[in-house]
Formats: sequence, C-alpha cells, structure tokens
Amino acid sequence: MKKLLGIVVIFFLYSNTLLALELPKDVVSGNKYEKSLTGSYYKKYGMQIVSKKKRHPVRSGKQSIRFEVREGDCGKDKSPGTWDDCKNNRYRHELMGKPFKGKAWYAYSIYIPEDFTVKVHPVKQYLGQFHQINSWPTLMFRFGSRGYYAIRQWDGSMVDRTKLLGVNEMLGKWNDILIHINSTSKDNGFYRVWVNGKLKYDYKGKTTEGNKSYFKFGIYQTRVDRWNTTSMGEYPTEVVYYDEVRAGKKKQDVIKNLK
Repeated sequence: MKKLLGIVVIFFLYSNTLLALELPKDVVSGNKYEKSLTGSYYKKYGMQIVSKKKRHPVRSGKQSIRFEVREGDCGKDKSPGTWDDCKNNRYRHELMGKPFKGKAWYAYSIYIPEDFTVKVHPVKQYLGQFHQINSWPTLMFRFGSRGYYAIRQWDGSMVDRTKLLGVNEMLGKWNDILIHINSTSKDNGFYRVWVNGKLKYDYKGKTTEGNKSYFKFGIYQTRVDRWNTTSMGEYPTEVVYYDEVRAGKKKQDVIKNLK
C-alpha cells in the first residue's frame, strides 16, 4: 500500500512538472508558469516567445512574450473541473504562476501596441492579476479608454481602484510595474505598486481570505457577450507584450535587469 501511495505521489508531482512551461530566463524568472485553465484550448498565436531580431518589442535582453486574443478564444477545465469561459462570456490567453503565501516581490514590463483597441466598453480587459486558489482575484490590472488601473476586489466586488497610467502613456511604450505583496488573511497584509519607479498604489490590510495567492499575466476579457457588432463593428483582435516577468523574495531579485 505504501509503495502504491509513493507511486501516486511521484506521478502527481511529475504531472505538475509537465504542465509547467519552459520559458526563457531572458524573460521570466523566480516562478514556474503554466497556461491558464487547462490550456488545451490555446491557439498557436495565443502565447508566443518572440525576439528583437524579428522586430518585436523587447524591454531587456533579446526576447519577450507576445499574447493575442481574438473573438472566440475561450476554453474550459477538463473534468472534474467545472469552469467554462465560453459559457461565462470570457476570452483569454494567460499564464498562471505557482501559488505562494506571505511576502513576495513581483515585476513585469508591459508593452501595448499603438493599434490596440482601447474603447471596448462594456467588455472589460485585464492585463495582469493576483488571484486566490479556488476563489476570486484580489488585485486586477484593467486597461481601457480611461487608462491602466489597479483594482482591488473582495468577495468578487470592486473595493477600490487607482489609476496607474493614462492611455497615451501606455500605447507604443514599455512600462515597468513592480509589486510588493504580503499574501495573508491578517490585517498586516499589503499591496504596494510602483510604476516606472514611482509608488502609485499603497494598500494595507487583508489580501486573501486565507487561500494562497498566485500571479497571472496575459490578456483576459470578460462580458464579451455585450459587444454589439451592429454599433461597434467587428470584435477586435488584441495584442500585448510582456518582458522582465520576475518574482523573488527581495526587490533586487526582480529589477536587476532594468538598470
């Protein structure tokens, strides 16, 4: 019986290892990432490692990650999971990291092409989020016609929002986002967000309801059923680039390549 249990544990760990993507250290470090949901619905164009040599925007080094979402890019969990983006009016191509508790530093650089469709309301677009295992996200980064916002949620509802960047500051430019988080259900939790070296968001208090947190990045869209092709035209194809996606215990672990 013990031998059988050992085999099951080894198989489980091996399966989880297989799910993790091999991403270049030039772009990602400090965490392992896998495709959001099962990833089985991913299109080839959904997430690609691209290079400066091929004339793609790169923040540092030689490569970056390119995400693309088109109309119909939705998927669902494999059994026994029950979540279905298609039934819940979501499109996405995202990567999700391993869960953690306590204090951590996260950073990413983001580039939005100048032809990005900004006016998509009532569709909502999120470019980065901190989520809880088996629960709702606690901090989401939303981009729309008014700019890039940090939106804190509790129990699935927005609690506060803070503007980080205007639209003109985002399009056609790299921006560096740095986050210091204490993932805890206690009152000593916090979220601090710097943009291009300036502190833009500072929250103190609970950051989870007791579950571990994990970071997701890419393109996530919700309320996609509210897009009206008659008045708004064809559903837009959106592209976003990420680079310098770092996680660590110290600030220096995540920003050293940006000096």
